[in-house]
Amino acid sequence: MITIRWADERGHFRNDWLDSHHTFSFGEYHGPEHMGVSTLRVINDDWVAPGAGFPTHPHKRHGDN
Repeated sequence: MITIRWADERGHFRNDWLDSHHTFSFGEYHGPEHMGVSTLRVINDDWVAPGAGFPTHPHKRHGDN
């Protein structure tokens, strides 16, 4: 079943270069009822300031320690 989660109902983070709404638990936002769907863990609606963003960084793959 599809559930609509409006922006003001989702987790939110904002700083000087990023404005992010988190559909599932992510970063500082923890919503036990919204932990993802199957192997999908992140759906963020992000606004990133021009010329800004995260530096290159690694991610663990599912199952990596």
